[in-house]
Amino acid sequence: MNDTFKTIFKRTSVRKFTPAGIDRETLVMLAKCGMAAPSANNRQPWFIIAVTDRQLLKALGDALPYAKMTRDAAAALVVCGDHGNDTTGLMNRYWVQDCSAVTENILLAVESLGLGAVWTATYPYEERMEPVRRILNLPANLVPLNVIPLGHPEGEHKPKDKWDENKFRFNQFPQH
Repeated sequence: MNDTFKTIFKRTSVRKFTPAGIDRETLVMLAKCGMAAPSANNRQPWFIIAVTDRQLLKALGDALPYAKMTRDAAAALVVCGDHGNDTTGLMNRYWVQDCSAVTENILLAVESLGLGAVWTATYPYEERMEPVRRILNLPANLVPLNVIPLGHPEGEHKPKDKWDENKFRFNQFPQH
């Protein structure tokens, strides 16, 4: 099994972190990995905010019901859809898929570094998007898709085997 396969199968959601920090260069590299994702018509409708300020991390953790672990994370990456320069309407149609690809790239890169992270959804829930917009002073053109708390994993985190042969076919379904 090659290293890419190993990273994919080892990736798991991590919600508990040690107090150790993550340097800026690592956060920039994770964002670069995210932005290496494909996008519809190569529109690249994404914007990533790296949050390292303890007060902002605490505020996000306090405000988001499924992202409480952000309070104790070393950092968080907030993946947003950027609707600022969309003259074609394509961004509005595909930004969720494009930014989801960015997010998965980030999660795999985090795993490859021996770090841990978890995808916490904000979009399409206004009650989750509004506090992120307010806390991070987001301009109106940015729509937060998710908040990814990340850090050094505390304890052991075992990945789940999610393969289900009943959810896979070659070619087509048999006729009934």
